[in-house]
Amino acid sequence: MAPKRIRARAVSDDPEDLARVPLQAVLLADSFTTRFRPITLERPKVLLPLVNLPMIEYTLAWLESAGVEEVFVFCCAHAKQVMSYLENSQWKSLPKFSVTTIESHNSISAGDALRLIYERNVIHGDFVLISGDTLSNMSLTRALQEHKERKKKDSNAIMTMVVQRSKPSPITQQSRLGTDGLFMAIDPTTKQLLYYEENTNHSKGTLSIDKMLLVDNTSITLHNDIQDCYIDICSLEVLSLFTDNFDYQHLRRHFVKGLLIDDIMGYKIFTHEIHSSYAARVDNYRGYDTISKDIIQRWTYPLVPDVLSLGNSATKLERQGMYRSSEIGQSRSAQIGPHTVIGTGTTIGSNTKITNSVVGKGCTIGSNAVIEGSYVWDNVIIEDECELRHAIVCDGVVMKSRSVLKPGVVLSFKVVIGQNFVVPPYSKVSLLKQPTKQDSDEELEYADNNSDTLDSAATGTMDKLNGDPLLEFSEMEHHVSSELGYGGVGYIWSLCEGSHEEEWRHSVAPIPAEKLAEITQVIEDDLELVSQDSNAPASSGELKPDTQINAEDDAVYFEKEVEATFLRAVNENVEVDHVILEVNSLRLSYNMQAADCAGAIFHSMMKLALDAPHSMQNELLRNVHNTVNAWQKLLKSYLPGKDEEIEVILKFEEICLESVKELSPLFTQILHLLYDKDIITEEAIEDWESEKKDADEADRVFVKQAEIFLQWLREAPEEDDEEDGE
Repeated sequence: MAPKRIRARAVSDDPEDLARVPLQAVLLADSFTTRFRPITLERPKVLLPLVNLPMIEYTLAWLESAGVEEVFVFCCAHAKQVMSYLENSQWKSLPKFSVTTIESHNSISAGDALRLIYERNVIHGDFVLISGDTLSNMSLTRALQEHKERKKKDSNAIMTMVVQRSKPSPITQQSRLGTDGLFMAIDPTTKQLLYYEENTNHSKGTLSIDKMLLVDNTSITLHNDIQDCYIDICSLEVLSLFTDNFDYQHLRRHFVKGLLIDDIMGYKIFTHEIHSSYAARVDNYRGYDTISKDIIQRWTYPLVPDVLSLGNSATKLERQGMYRSSEIGQSRSAQIGPHTVIGTGTTIGSNTKITNSVVGKGCTIGSNAVIEGSYVWDNVIIEDECELRHAIVCDGVVMKSRSVLKPGVVLSFKVVIGQNFVVPPYSKVSLLKQPTKQDSDEELEYADNNSDTLDSAATGTMDKLNGDPLLEFSEMEHHVSSELGYGGVGYIWSLCEGSHEEEWRHSVAPIPAEKLAEITQVIEDDLELVSQDSNAPASSGELKPDTQINAEDDAVYFEKEVEATFLRAVNENVEVDHVILEVNSLRLSYNMQAADCAGAIFHSMMKLALDAPHSMQNELLRNVHNTVNAWQKLLKSYLPGKDEEIEVILKFEEICLESVKELSPLFTQILHLLYDKDIITEEAIEDWESEKKDADEADRVFVKQAEIFLQWLREAPEEDDEEDGE
């Protein structure tokens, strides 16, 4: 059964243009990296499951919906696996959407791939360049139109990069996808890309830019708050440039930066910023975790589990963001928490708890197990009393009773963890021994026959151990079991020198609070030094005689970041003190006040209450009570005085009129609740009423609604005085 199709959108308003050249795409089915080892030594990254669907399914579904008609899939590492998968999928037989594979065993980079594409002469016009680990729900219409119009006016405008705003963490200098710092300089009028630098260390507060860049451009916007979506609209010249320049290997590090510093040919790259749409690439394990959560929370709609499904196992969305496939066997005492996905044919034993996790098909989970924030793929066996927290468990893994996975663990295919064994944090475990040479994946992966042989041998060992736990081990088997406990099979890979920091930065596990606290002081010290330099530019602003920063945009992005932080805290049971630390980091980064933090947090709390199941006003009010009770400490942390409390009331009015109108009839009851909980003081409420005294009628709607409550407040002190007098 083919994936459910998403309704296609038109690509251009010019039907003649479409008739001349169908929109084409080049999809790179090889990441040319090692970040998903040891998993990618056995299966290509594009076929790894992302919320129970291979990554490439999301990419192809978006390309088909966006109006692309011909897709050329470049296969290198594990090419036969990718080609076999596509050959047996129904993407090959959809009308007006053709998928053709191009195989190579000699390519070691994206540059090599594009040179081979050029040699095949299959691209005949503008094309979309994307990798098979990228998903999006954006419309291509506007970006394509902008690209074509620019090309008509300037033949050197050969590429448009899709970008979106994403403020990096001021502590880790990472985006929410786990990617390192990115710095861009963009012409704010033409959107031309002028400078591109990856892996920047913003904590130093300085960045070296060629002064000629400032001389040659009258206006430049500097950004460290832009995320590269790795979706490019390219003209044919891009392919020919790769062919003419064999030094171009990496798309960004070599090609983009090479064009930006080339003042002879004059080729230009432009950006297209998306706002309400979603686009992201799975670059590392942290990005895998973040994007999985985005899918489950439906930011990627229609690329969500209940719309995209393979085979005959339809997935249904239930309350609190829980997805279930068919034929699930669940004990009555088992607890399945919100934002969890359970695949078809999986059985769950008594008293087992699963929260904020994805479980694949055909899994067997015993009793009294705990699975939190983890990704369990297909046909996994988890015996009684096992614990998994923020881990990835690949197909066919067996966890014997009472074994434990600490945060950040990755178990590759068919590994066996012995009874009572505790796998240390951030460990990577595989049936394959760790390669001694750290080449890129494709140099080890394309020989599918070799990996199949290794897999068969290891599987035979596992079968023997599972069949008779009292079996005398051979010398090799005894060595392996000593690493993973009694009955264990597999090798724990050692961390390379200097890679400890890499592990916690790019893991599916949340960054430990103590690590954040440890480096926060360093960041604050660096920022203090930068603040002493009056000539230091803002992290994102236009370099003009009078520097202009769009404070309104910053406020919007700040509120979105706070909401995302708050939702992660809710879903992952993050302690309030840790959330305060993250919000403080955002406050510092965006240069916001305590009142801004309080308003953003209160808005997030009200949206959470609204999203919880309810059918009547009293149920919604109950949700608000529960949310306030749970998170009042967080809100109070940003209410040091009366002025901040008044800002929260004003924010409450705003959201009742605009974003959360369903709360409007409950304004008075919720205001009374905030008063009862000592979140908003009587003085703040009285001053709010006074400020509204001479306002227009439209601005006094909620003052009138709360009139009885306000009268009660005015009279309450008099009653107290009378009681004291008696």
